[in-house]
Amino acid sequence: SGLQYQDLEIGVGQKPLFMQEVRVAYVGKFQDGHVFDKGLTDFRGGKGEMLKGFEQGIFGGSGIEPMRVGGKRKLIIPPQLGYGDKPYGTIPANSTLTFEVELLRVNSKVF
Repeated sequence: SGLQYQDLEIGVGQKPLFMQEVRVAYVGKFQDGHVFDKGLTDFRGGKGEMLKGFEQGIFGGSGIEPMRVGGKRKLIIPPQLGYGDKPYGTIPANSTLTFEVELLRVNSKVF
């Protein structure tokens, strides 16, 4: 898929399933290290609520294992799994983005 990842810390908690809601802390950076966004977000996997590469890096797929609660992972998301050839706010078109994410919680309810 082009997504690159590195486990910074392997969690020991639950793995998320598609259609479950997760809470993630994240820091988004450009390739030069400049931070463009950070915070907490809740979203459901498989609903298209996040960038494809971000979702794949957390929920797994294409040979990538899902994260576990308590885990931290660095994701390097190529444009085709990010915003593609369209600019988004302060993010230029065709940007490769890096996210450091921590999986804080999995809601056990499947929507």
